[in-house]
Amino acid sequence: MANYKLDKKTQKWIKEERGKGSGKDYHPWLTVRDLSSRGRSHRVMGHLTGRTHHFFSDTELAAFLLLEWNPDVTDIREQFPLRIEDTLSVAEQANIRHPEAGGYHQIMSSDFVVDLSTPSGPKRFAVQVKTSPDLMDSRTVEKLEIERRYWKRKGIPWYLITEKQMPPIVMANLDLLYSARVQSESLEILFQSLPIYVEVLANNPNARLSDVGMMVDHSYSLEPGTSLARLRALAALRALTFDISIPWIKLVSQDLQVVEDIALLRASYAANQ
Repeated sequence: MANYKLDKKTQKWIKEERGKGSGKDYHPWLTVRDLSSRGRSHRVMGHLTGRTHHFFSDTELAAFLLLEWNPDVTDIREQFPLRIEDTLSVAEQANIRHPEAGGYHQIMSSDFVVDLSTPSGPKRFAVQVKTSPDLMDSRTVEKLEIERRYWKRKGIPWYLITEKQMPPIVMANLDLLYSARVQSESLEILFQSLPIYVEVLANNPNARLSDVGMMVDHSYSLEPGTSLARLRALAALRALTFDISIPWIKLVSQDLQVVEDIALLRASYAANQ
């Protein structure tokens, strides 16, 4: 089946090359201006891509935070359009009605297409994010089946994620660390201050991070809260690592570990500035 009709808005988006590009040059098929959402819409600056990402629910945002925190991920493209000739063929083969609106065919999309760097070479997978109640709707399930078969044809793994796969503690930590990466101090200042924090952490292994922050603030006459904010920023940069399943407020000094190759990490951030 190759015959289809697209409305003027969809034709305009195709001419705008939405869904094309990669990294900072990628243009999502859908933006928060295009659709209303039952959840909260979000426009979030991506630290990995250096561009604004568009999400239509808290669940999508949570999935993005998990993906971007993965050090193996090299690119995240959200609202990724599926080739309509292929989705029409899949729908016909599966005997499922293809999405339409007002007599026009709709281009389907996956919430994320993710690129990875692995020891065996580059990998790619696709993700659709839904809430658990969404899966109670039979039409939603039908459209998910078209999407699943679409990616299977292309030999690309496809995953369906709901809020049940997202541990609350992990998400709270990711949210805190993600916001910490948007800080006013330069990377130079943060990395220069790292040895100070490493020494204080080592000398006070059982101290809570808030207490460590106060020690350094007092010793170096810094504004109260400066050092705790820097510790969060350094953790967000992955210069300091920890078990992300432990709530940040419960961490003590010995829970933080310094990344092995600080010089390499520092150089990678400098190259992306």
